[in-house]
This record gives sequence, structure tokens and C-alpha cells, in this order.
Amino acid sequence: MAAKIIDGKLISSQIKDELKEKTALLKEKGITVTLAVILVGEDPASQVYVRNKKRACEYIGYNSLSYELPAETSQEELLKLIAELNSRKDVDGILVQMPLPGHIDEKTVIDAIDPSKDVDGFHPMNVGALCIGEKGFVSCTPAGVIQLLKRGCENFDIAGKECVIVGRSNIVGKPMALLMLRENATVTIAHSKTKNLEEVCKRADILIAAVGKAGVITADHVKDGAVVIDVGINRNEEGKLCGDVRYDEVAGKAYAITPVPGGVGPMTIAMLMNNCYEAALMHMNQ
Repeated sequence: MAAKIIDGKLISSQIKDELKEKTALLKEKGITVTLAVILVGEDPASQVYVRNKKRACEYIGYNSLSYELPAETSQEELLKLIAELNSRKDVDGILVQMPLPGHIDEKTVIDAIDPSKDVDGFHPMNVGALCIGEKGFVSCTPAGVIQLLKRGCENFDIAGKECVIVGRSNIVGKPMALLMLRENATVTIAHSKTKNLEEVCKRADILIAAVGKAGVITADHVKDGAVVIDVGINRNEEGKLCGDVRYDEVAGKAYAITPVPGGVGPMTIAMLMNNCYEAALMHMNQ
């Protein structure tokens, strides 16, 4: 039986529509959600992401402020802009598009953002809050994966399931593991030094691939009836977008699977928009 396709485009649209309704209610109270996006340099992929974020803001009804700075902008100038946005009462979320040019230290920049405006969920205070189960912003891609599992797999309960995450990055792998623990899954993180990767992956009821290598997960890694979430975005030899999972092979064995493109990707922006809404609520109550 062919796997159920978990449609990230559809689920992200549902989330954006829900936010649009809630945002309209805030506007009736005179409150506008505002996201400030900073782009340094002219990385083409980053320009596309920023454009998509602006479009999502427009659709939902948020105000978006855009700061497109030249590549030679100094770290000091960037930190000065962040400090100014931190102090502005009318700004709910601040997003600095990564990667930054080589002369700017990403960690210093992330640390400079007010944690209550860190809608990317990268600030150490938000990461720490996730670790100890307190309230804070969760990085958008792992948060999106949770929504895909909850909304895209009917009658599927994460609690008690064996989950294997392949990849241990700070942006996806580690927060993903913490979120799956929060949902009461039993979690294993596998990575480049894991021995017998196939055997480890085959234990998974939920297999999440976040490696960043095209086609690294094959049918041999997947248990019959597993749910497979592909976080990878790569280009194959023909230059086509593809994930970490060999989709055609794995779809024959899995219960449900996310495609690339159209799976996890659209969810990242939807969850960023959700974090902006949550930030506005937090600032409203301060």
C-alpha cells in the first residue's frame, strides 16, 4: 500500500488561515503584530526566504519591517540596529536571516536579540526553556514537524512511539528531540558517528531525517509502517530539489511520508508566523 503523503503546503495554509482570523481580532483591539526582518548581503536563497516571509506577513495581516543591508555592514552596525529594534515597543519579532557574511559572528548576533522577540527560537534562553520544559519560543522547523505529525497523520498518537532523529544540529536535531520528548515519545538521536545506522533507524515508528545529504536514508533504513519526516533540502545531480530520504523507495514501506519540496519547508514559515503572534500576545500582557 502506498504511503500517505503528509501535505505541508495544505497544513501550513491551515495554520496561516487560523492566524489570519486571530490577527483580525487583535486588530479590532488596535493591536498590530510586527515582524522586523534583517538581511545582510545578497545571498540568493536568503533573498527568497525573506520574500516568502514578507508575503506570509502580508497574507496574515502582520506589519513587516525590512532591513536589507550591504554585505560589508560591520558587526557593530548590525548590533546597533538590533539594539534599536529591541527597544521599540511596536516591534514584536526580530529575525536576522542566516547565514551572515563571514566577518560577522552569528552567535554574538543571536545572543543580542531580546529573547522575547527571538521568533526564530535560537537564543540560548529560549533553547534553555525548551530543555527544562518552560515557556519560550521553539525553533520553527522542529515546531513545524510536530504540527505535521499531529495534523497530517489521523489517529496517530506520538506518545509511546519510538522516534529516531538522524542529525544533531542546534537548529533541527537537538530541539526536535526535546519536542518529541515533550510529546512523550522515546527518542534516539543518530548522527555521523552512529554505528549500525540502518539498524538504529529500523527501530523507529517515527523517523526524522535532518542530515542535509541527498538520499542518505534508503528503504533499508525504514521499518514497515513507519512515519518518515524528511527535513533535508538538497539538490541532486540534475539540480532538482530533493530531501535526505529516497522518496520513491521509502514511500513503498512507510505508513506516511513528507515530500520534498512541499513537506517540512512550508511549515517553517507558518511556525515563524505563529511565534510572531505569540510574541505580540506576550508584549500585550507586559
